[in-house]
Amino acid sequence: MRAIRMEQFGGPEVLQVVEVPDLEPRGAHHLLQVSRAGVNFADMHVRGDDYLAPVTLPYIPGNEVVGRTAEGKRFVGLTQGGGYAEQAHVHRRTSWEVPDHVSDEQAVALCLQGNSAYHLLHTVADVQKGQTVVIPAAAGGLGSIAVQLAKGIGAKVIALASTKEKRQLAEDLGADAVVDSTSENLTEEIKEAAGGPVQVALEMTGGPTFHSIVAALAPRGRLAVYGYASGQTTDVSTKVLMERSIGVIGFWLPSLYSDRSALPTSMNALFDAVRDGSLRPVLGQVYPLSEAGAAHAALASRTHTGKLCLDTVQGS
Repeated sequence: MRAIRMEQFGGPEVLQVVEVPDLEPRGAHHLLQVSRAGVNFADMHVRGDDYLAPVTLPYIPGNEVVGRTAEGKRFVGLTQGGGYAEQAHVHRRTSWEVPDHVSDEQAVALCLQGNSAYHLLHTVADVQKGQTVVIPAAAGGLGSIAVQLAKGIGAKVIALASTKEKRQLAEDLGADAVVDSTSENLTEEIKEAAGGPVQVALEMTGGPTFHSIVAALAPRGRLAVYGYASGQTTDVSTKVLMERSIGVIGFWLPSLYSDRSALPTSMNALFDAVRDGSLRPVLGQVYPLSEAGAAHAALASRTHTGKLCLDTVQGS
C-alpha cells in the first residue's frame, strides 16, 4: 500500500510517499481501506518533533481516518499514528460505524476535532447556558464546531479569527460577536465584544495570545487549553490564578481513549447533531495523499477554513 512516511523530522518536505507492506488483521481492531485521513495541528507537531507523545522514526503520521472494512462497513476512528495511508488499524474502542447521513469528510471532521470541541465545552470547561465563552480559530476545524456546539448549549459566543472572511464565517455559524485575533489590544476587544470579562475561554495559540485571553477572564473564570499553535508554550503565575480565582485546565483527547463512555457519548451526540441540522461541519480542501506536504503548509499558513483532509484512494 501507499503511505506517507517520515524518515526525519523537519518541514513539509519530509512527508514522502512510499510503498509499504499491506496491513494484516489485528485483534480488537478494524482493518480499514482508508478513503480520507484528517490533517491536524498535532500532525505538524509530530513532524516538527515537539508533539506531546514522542514518536520513533521512520513514522507514518495521521491520527484519524474513515474507511471501509472488508465486509463493506464504514467506520471512522482515531489512531495513534498510521493514518496517512491506504490502510489503517482502528481500535474498536475508538472507532464508530458512520451513519448514512454523514459523509466521509464530515465523519473525519467530527472524529478528532469534533470530539475535542465537545469535551472542551462539556467535560473540561463545563460551559452552561447564559455563560460567555471565547472560541479561538473560529473558522478552523475545531473552532467552527465549537462555535455551533456552544450556541447549542445556550452560551454567548465570542469568536476569534484572523481575517474578515473568517470572522464572517464565524458569524454565519452563530457567533454573537467576532474579534480580530491578531489585534494588539486583544484583551480589551474581547471584553468590549462580550460586555465585560468572560466566564470561559478556549485557548490553542500560546505565547502572548494566552496571556491576553487570561486577562479577559472574569473572577472564577475557566480557561481550557488544548494547544500551542504558535509553537510558544507559556506559564501563568500562581499570583494571577489566586488573585482572580482563575482555573486553567489542559486537555488532550487521547486522555479519554481508555474511558469506555466518554467518546461514544460525544460521537453519538455529534452524529445526532449533524442529522438534525444543528451542526454543520465546515469542510476545507481535500488534498491527494501525495500532496500531504501542501496540506501541512496550508494548515501552517492559517489561511484555510474548515477541516483539511487527504484523499487516500489509489492514484491520488
